[in-house]
Amino acid sequence: MSRPLPSRLANAIRFLSIDAIVRAGEGHQGVPLGMAEIATALYTRHLKFLAADPTWPDRDRVVLSNGHGSMLLYALLHLTGYERIGIEEIQRFRELGSRCEGHPEIAPAHGVEVTTGPLGQGIANAFGMAVAEAYLNARFGSGLVDHFTYAFVGDGCLQEGVGQEMVSLAGHLRLGKLVLLWDDNRITDDGSTALSISEDVAARFRVAGWHVAEVDGHDLDAVSMALAAAKRDPRPSLVACRTVIARGIARLQGQRGGHSGRLHPEDAEAARRELDWPHPPFEIPAPMLREWRAAGQRAAPEHAAWQARLAALPPAERAEFERVLAGELPAGWRDVLLAYKRRALDRGDAPAGIMVSAEINDLLTDVLPERMVGCADLEAPTSHKRRLEAFTATHRGGAYVHCGVREHLMGAMANGMAAHGGVVPLAVTYLAFSDYERPAMRMAALMRLPVKFVFSHDSIGVGKNGPTHQPVEILASLRAMPNMLVLRPADAVEAAECWEIALEHRGGPATLVFARQSLPAVRRMHADENLSRRGGYVLAEADAAGAARAVTLLATGSEVAIALQARERLQAEGIPTAVVSMPCWELFDAQDDDHRAAVLGPGSVRVAIEAAVRFGWDRYLGERGAFVGMAGFGASGAAEALYEHFGITAAAVVAEARRLGACAPR
Repeated sequence: MSRPLPSRLANAIRFLSIDAIVRAGEGHQGVPLGMAEIATALYTRHLKFLAADPTWPDRDRVVLSNGHGSMLLYALLHLTGYERIGIEEIQRFRELGSRCEGHPEIAPAHGVEVTTGPLGQGIANAFGMAVAEAYLNARFGSGLVDHFTYAFVGDGCLQEGVGQEMVSLAGHLRLGKLVLLWDDNRITDDGSTALSISEDVAARFRVAGWHVAEVDGHDLDAVSMALAAAKRDPRPSLVACRTVIARGIARLQGQRGGHSGRLHPEDAEAARRELDWPHPPFEIPAPMLREWRAAGQRAAPEHAAWQARLAALPPAERAEFERVLAGELPAGWRDVLLAYKRRALDRGDAPAGIMVSAEINDLLTDVLPERMVGCADLEAPTSHKRRLEAFTATHRGGAYVHCGVREHLMGAMANGMAAHGGVVPLAVTYLAFSDYERPAMRMAALMRLPVKFVFSHDSIGVGKNGPTHQPVEILASLRAMPNMLVLRPADAVEAAECWEIALEHRGGPATLVFARQSLPAVRRMHADENLSRRGGYVLAEADAAGAARAVTLLATGSEVAIALQARERLQAEGIPTAVVSMPCWELFDAQDDDHRAAVLGPGSVRVAIEAAVRFGWDRYLGERGAFVGMAGFGASGAAEALYEHFGITAAAVVAEARRLGACAPR
């Protein structure tokens, strides 16, 4: 079919992208060249943003889910006047230190809302932003919170499983302020999409309850009209834009090589002739640049009106709104946890680890209204809903999102919520299922987003469900992830301390890992100080009447109780033994050498106990160390029988200490 001529404004995107990719020697031109008209329609006619105030809280959000096409976003930010994306940054595309990285990396002050690249996660982040907007709108009203979330989307995003998870739940929740702009170019890195897909993609959205418009993606007016209709529809919207990949590069357009085939100076010259662009590389004619810069200021009246509404609020209401957006926790939140620590010392029962977390989460309901919980179809066994109301299509004030069996979406949703701001997201499931969530956890760590990942059923203590649900290797893998705090508390007191650490931690995500089984109290004395904050501490010092410590037993979580039992036996034999609880390795590793040496006990025999694999423990064991734990996967049986079967017992710990030469002082 015949297509409209390329828009001259859109061609500014094309040539900034071509010039940057040619200079860099690599890049992905398919997206910026194919989506140029789509992006022009959005940014010049519909998007609510102010380039001079990139972090305006009520701006529309834009996510480039097909993040390999990053020059589309960088070109838009430069053209519309974002101060930190000057032409010199475009010229340094993909160079070390440039703000125009190979894939977009989160920098709201630059105009980049989230890091994208792993396909599908961007649209799931956008979903989380739309959920956060709807919740905050219900809480603070449309005068302060009323904006859309848009995502540029490629075929790959919709082929990834997380993409379908998002399509399903967003339609169910009728998130009417979520709009996807699909680059339907029918080309993948391998060639035609027909190599691996034959269904009607738009029909998938319709079946899931979305509003769908199908347009020529190179017809700026058609795209604009579709966007206007999407903004009026109460359902989430897909604007399916039929495009030609790499449009403007005659050698590559519409072909497999259009995705990321090498561009040469000759291609740029040919494109200039084809599209009547006589301007030198990286030069935008002044009249055209003025039009683009005007688009970056188009929402200035709305911005001013919003600021006036904020200023007119009663002081207490304004302070609360600004506190929430700043991510500052409310006064008194620590008091809740401190009081819980005191009560935990007096309780006579030994509650399940995950139920302790559920109690703490429930206690925070009144003081932390910005907390939102997502759970993957495990409300009963994790119990983190309690007094929270469900977030639904008809009740946006609910703070509990029933995610269904969609762990990847749940994690990526939480990332989007955290990136949006104004909410504190929790994602709750079993630790064995963290593998479904791991891509989102990795992105949370990479972006340093303050997401709280809460896990139950953390070891062979799961019992009769067997090895599929016994995550013996996952603690080690999470501890290997940069920027991730992994916290595994031993009892209710440590649980309160670990929750405090997780909530106050703003420099990245925190993982809270809880046992399914009962956790007997291991802390017997109250301390206002958060002992877990240093990652590892001496829970029970050696009792030796002046003799040096002979044995140090190191443990986390449910195995700290086993360490205490072993200590009692060793002490009875006259062997001075200390127990060190290590709820968070990352925090312990950050302490100074003297503190770590004092806790670990210089010269002592060291035995580590954890119902997981050994990987990582050797850094603490030294030359005279042993590990009591798992060497492989678990089995089906009662928890008590499994601990005995795999030799994770006080007797085994005592035997290892003796084998290493531990004995009573003479």
